[in-house]
This record gives sequence, C-alpha cells and structure tokens, in this order.
Amino acid sequence: MERLIKGLQKFQREVFPLKKELFERLASGQKPTTLFITCADSRVVPDLFTQSEPGEIFVIRNAGNIVPAYRRPPGGVTATIEFAVAVLGVKHIVICGHTDCGAMRGLLHPETLAEVPAVGDWLGQAEATRRVVLDNYKDEDESTLVSAMIRENVLVQLQNLETHPSVLSRLASGNLMLYGWIYNIGTGDVESFDADKQSFIRLDGSYSPHATPVARLSREAMFATSSDRSL
Repeated sequence: MERLIKGLQKFQREVFPLKKELFERLASGQKPTTLFITCADSRVVPDLFTQSEPGEIFVIRNAGNIVPAYRRPPGGVTATIEFAVAVLGVKHIVICGHTDCGAMRGLLHPETLAEVPAVGDWLGQAEATRRVVLDNYKDEDESTLVSAMIRENVLVQLQNLETHPSVLSRLASGNLMLYGWIYNIGTGDVESFDADKQSFIRLDGSYSPHATPVARLSREAMFATSSDRSL
C-alpha cells in the first residue's frame, strides 16, 4: 500500500500537471473510440502497451477476457458492452487474450478449480473454447493446448459479441469493427486475427490489421498449423 500511495503522490505532483488540460476536458464527459475487453491479469496493462491517453479506451477486464453470450437478466459485462456501444458510440471493439493465461489453464483443466467454485462457474461460460480445443488438438502437448486455448478463446468471444443486440445492430450498419488480439507478456508483441488470412498476424509497422467481421469467422480459422501455435 505504501508503494501505491507514493505512486499516487508522484502522479499528483509530476504527471497530472502535465495533462491538466486533458483532465479538465475529461471532467465533463468521455468519448472513447475503442472498447477494449481483456483479462484481469495484473501483467496485462492495455493503456501501457497501446500507449493510450486517458479517455481513449473504455476497458472491461475479467478472468479470461470472456464475453458471455447475451441473455436476460444481463450481467455486468453485458451491461458495460451495451453502454459502450449504444451510449458512448465506440467504433472499435478489441478482445485481447494474452500469453501464460492462468484462466485458460483452469478452463482446460476444470478439476483444478474445485477450491474456487466461483472462478469455475465463470470460466464455464467459455466451455465452447474448451470443447474446440479438446476435439481438434487431441494429440498435442500441454504447452500447445494452452496456446490453442488462448487463441481459440479470443475467436469464440468475438462470436459471442454477435449475440448482443447493440453490437449486432452496429455491425449490420457497418459502423462497428471487431478485432481479436493476443498480447505476449514476455516480448511486448501483439498478434491480431486477420479474417482474410484466417490467422493471427504480428502487428508491426509494416502490417495494418484487417478488422474481423464476425460473420467471416470460419471454423478453419480455429485450427492453425503447429507453426502458428507458439504462444
């Protein structure tokens, strides 16, 4: 806690004055361009690795970057997505998984979650991810299975977004785009799913990612070659 308080004091003394005008503008409202859905893992800091300013990205974080399929009564993730899309009018939604994801390991081995039943129930909403991996990566080793879980989960959650009425409406009108990312904690690299190439491509200065219309996610995209499963 002492470390946090010292950080707060440094922010108030050194950082806030440099962005005083920005914060004064933000004090009267927000207009983020992107909804960023990622994992609660403390090592994943989207504002840092995207170098975003305050007010630019609207963030949802939970274990496993899960988007529950739309149902009533809605949960907190559903309500937050609706607010971002229907009220704030975001133009982009990113679902961002990451390497070394403990949630995906737990989903792969649900028996390890016996002592944390709430976690198990939450991750159970991503059972489709688990089934895709178990049915289609049967002969792979543990490391490859976890890497497959991370990738497949991003694609499954992109598909779940289509069940949300506010998202589907904006997709139909063509003014909302979806992106699937994988953040590599150890290298800082980010891979983005390319719907045309049906694979995750490393984002760098030479590559401009294609957005991912959900309707174009074919099942073959879920099954990358072994050389692609390195996360």
